[in-house]
Amino acid sequence: MPTKQAGEGKGVRVALVASEYNYDVTMLMLERAKEEVAFLGASLGPVVKTPGVYDMPLAVKVLFGRADVDAVVALGAVIEGETQHDEVVMSQAARKLTDLSVEYGKPIGLGISGPGETRLQAQDRIENAGTAVRAVVKLVRRLRELG
Repeated sequence: MPTKQAGEGKGVRVALVASEYNYDVTMLMLERAKEEVAFLGASLGPVVKTPGVYDMPLAVKVLFGRADVDAVVALGAVIEGETQHDEVVMSQAARKLTDLSVEYGKPIGLGISGPGETRLQAQDRIENAGTAVRAVVKLVRRLRELG
């Protein structure tokens, strides 16, 4: 795995969208993502909190429409319940977030863990927020190189 370097995100503006559902996990993810944005030297754009993961695509669409946002990272934890609701939420949200990324030509970082995970597994995956930030910063830079 390549090492990350401080400052590799200069000139990249990253917005964050975090689900308030499973707040004990997602707010730690949000803090981790902010740390990674700062470490990479990227600029932190707007931070939007949505009620849940399913609600994220609308907020992401608005952010993608802004000239001061190069990429968005979606943060959430879709924890397994007694029904298959977690699978529906994750499937639909991921599909729509991908569609928006392609439509607007801006990267989306899928920092959403689940479905099918326990609360403990979600807590173990908080670091994925940093990974999602690194991914969008890299993709913004590579897309700029394409022209």
